[in-house]
Amino acid sequence: MPDCDMLDVAFVVPLDGPAGMFGPSCEACGVLAQEEINAGGGLLGRQLRLRVVDGGAPPDVVASEVAGLVADGAVQAVTGWHISAVRQRIAPLIAGRVPYVYSPLYEGGETTPGVFLAGETPGRQVLPALRWMSTELGVRSWCIVGDDYVWPRVSAAAARRYAPSCGAVIADEVFVKLGTQDFSAVLRRVARSEADGVLMFLVGSDAVQFNRAFAAAGLDASCVRFSPLMEENMLLATGAANAVGLYASAGYFESLPTADSLDFSRRYVGRFGVHAPALNSLGESCYEGIMLLARLAERAGALAPAPMIASAEALAYSGPRGDVRMHGNHLLQNIYLARANGLEFDVLAELTSGG
Repeated sequence: MPDCDMLDVAFVVPLDGPAGMFGPSCEACGVLAQEEINAGGGLLGRQLRLRVVDGGAPPDVVASEVAGLVADGAVQAVTGWHISAVRQRIAPLIAGRVPYVYSPLYEGGETTPGVFLAGETPGRQVLPALRWMSTELGVRSWCIVGDDYVWPRVSAAAARRYAPSCGAVIADEVFVKLGTQDFSAVLRRVARSEADGVLMFLVGSDAVQFNRAFAAAGLDASCVRFSPLMEENMLLATGAANAVGLYASAGYFESLPTADSLDFSRRYVGRFGVHAPALNSLGESCYEGIMLLARLAERAGALAPAPMIASAEALAYSGPRGDVRMHGNHLLQNIYLARANGLEFDVLAELTSGG
């Protein structure tokens, strides 16, 4: 029987696979959110408890486990960072039964009732970055390299639509299986394309392997890289020598010099210490997802999809990303562009205002 004093949330984060490398950051940020909510009196008078589900397992396996928890009444909501292929399996199985706050950046277009999106979308993250790269760096041709599933495919299609308005062209695009280790054939395609830049839609260890091979092939001497999914763990694994000319955009970077971001870093280090998992945009998105769930429930007065949907539009608050607000079922936030500098990111520009 469920504990009536506890409010249980399925926390779906990657513990293995290509995205497993940032699972510890996601878990730590989730714990911080849980503890802060509980220290403030809990959620709707109950203490919040996260039940970790391995989001790095095959999508059907993850969806089956989450659906089973919901059907048994073991969880009253779902949130976390996991790839879109997992979200697309989970959403229809739990639609209308419990709220589902999906925290990552994603390809856009999710309309399942009761699904709320906390992350960045291509129109607010990739489009302004391509414009900035064209104007500031003169990058006018791109080769897309992505993993072969929904987020890279749909995002690549969006980039093709955006390119003409940025004075750019997509010279080639290549998709690889999740978990790819050998990028030699991909690098030959990149070289033949003679593109000014590589637009990366690669996840976790796939991006790391690509970055290492890219630099080893000497392509970093003539071609920049840009990724909407490149964070501090991946940069550390890539290595400073392999990250020359590497750019990223996100709603949060650990090095973001704002009062809200600095305060979040202080609380994170204060809770977990200086040797904690790297604080990054993906972990922070898990914190954001839990906080969004709490804000929606508090505003609606219930942890149920229908009243949360009805009250979502007017929601606005401040957090590590600064001022954020809901528009439809999406959370809008400021988006920043950064360049790798050694093993850190230098934030260069604000691309999109969250207002």
